[in-house]
Amino acid sequence: MASKILSLAAHQLPKDWRQRYGFEPVLLETFVEYEHHKGTCYKAANSINVGRTAGRGKKSTSHKRLIPAKDIWLYPLRKNFATLLCK
Repeated sequence: MASKILSLAAHQLPKDWRQRYGFEPVLLETFVEYEHHKGTCYKAANSINVGRTAGRGKKSTSHKRLIPAKDIWLYPLRKNFATLLCK
């Protein structure tokens, strides 16, 4: 059920972004707190686990873990997403 909902959202999102912002994203990024969740629904939806955050937060100025670390899951919306991102 969750993978079906993710699939529907991934199908609709590029259209909504084109209408609102004038371009379509080529990749979805999701963060999952691995200590509480396994990311099973993302794996079932063919997302790719590419690593883990350090748990510092994007505005942190220290090298200490301040927030829970998260697994990073990516879902390509286009087959040639890497080529498009490198332009």
